[in-house]
Amino acid sequence: MNVLELQAELDEPGIERLVHAFYGVVQSDPTLGPVFRARIAEDAWPNHLEKMCRFWSTILRGTGRYRGNPMAAHLPLATVTTTHFERWLELFVATARTELGDRIAAAIESRAVRMGEHLQRAMGLT
Repeated sequence: MNVLELQAELDEPGIERLVHAFYGVVQSDPTLGPVFRARIAEDAWPNHLEKMCRFWSTILRGTGRYRGNPMAAHLPLATVTTTHFERWLELFVATARTELGDRIAAAIESRAVRMGEHLQRAMGLT
């Protein structure tokens, strides 16, 4: 599915549902929860969720709402391993399927896989 098709099928409320549901799962996940709790204070979650909504809006719909450097945010995470990336992808895709359906989730998965591979290479994990 290309960006134009995704723009037609995925709206901003859908992205917000995905982001909020996903990070709700992440916070209680035994693998990912500790990583996120170490970096994001409880009172900082609303800002983080808004930033992630802008990020995924840019990635999935080409809106350009996100202005930031995901690489800079991830490079200092010395305790992150490929296991964390695998778990992140598993939960993200499962949440996308639940919140947005199989067709949109498949399009999201392909983008998330590429992004994860890029970050892992930059972090020296692969």
